[in-house]
Amino acid sequence: MEITEYDRTAAVAYAKRWAFGRNPKFYNFNNIGGDCTNFASQCIFAGSGVMNFTPTFGWYYKNIDDRAPAWTGVEYLFNFLTGNDGEGPFAVRADLDKLQPGDIVQLATATDDFYHSPVVVAVKGRKIFVAAHSYDAYMRPLNSYNFAKVRGIHIEGVRK
Repeated sequence: MEITEYDRTAAVAYAKRWAFGRNPKFYNFNNIGGDCTNFASQCIFAGSGVMNFTPTFGWYYKNIDDRAPAWTGVEYLFNFLTGNDGEGPFAVRADLDKLQPGDIVQLATATDDFYHSPVVVAVKGRKIFVAAHSYDAYMRPLNSYNFAKVRGIHIEGVRK
């Protein structure tokens, strides 16, 4: 399997294009739990170009009824990206100061309930700016969110 570079520019361009809109190729999950991880997955797909069609534990979207839990679930996306040794994007958990545009941040409550997956679109000094769905945003400062815990997901590459 070939390892290729993750196209961070394409991921951020997708985030900018769709931050305040919805790509009609994907269902809008706002009314059934939120659209943040669906949007994050779309951005990652724009930067990777490859889905992983492994049943249950992969990362793919065909339609609302045929998708992997990792495509739309916060915890499932983290588990897929940080554990993926097959086709598609792969990542490591990272401190915030190691994140780059195109990476993912996940926010949690004090009890480790991770509930939101914004996409990093810019890093300026020590400030991280994100794009997100559910509460649509682009270039929103990460520190403007109310959260108790945070984890970074640094995408290292893509297996094709």
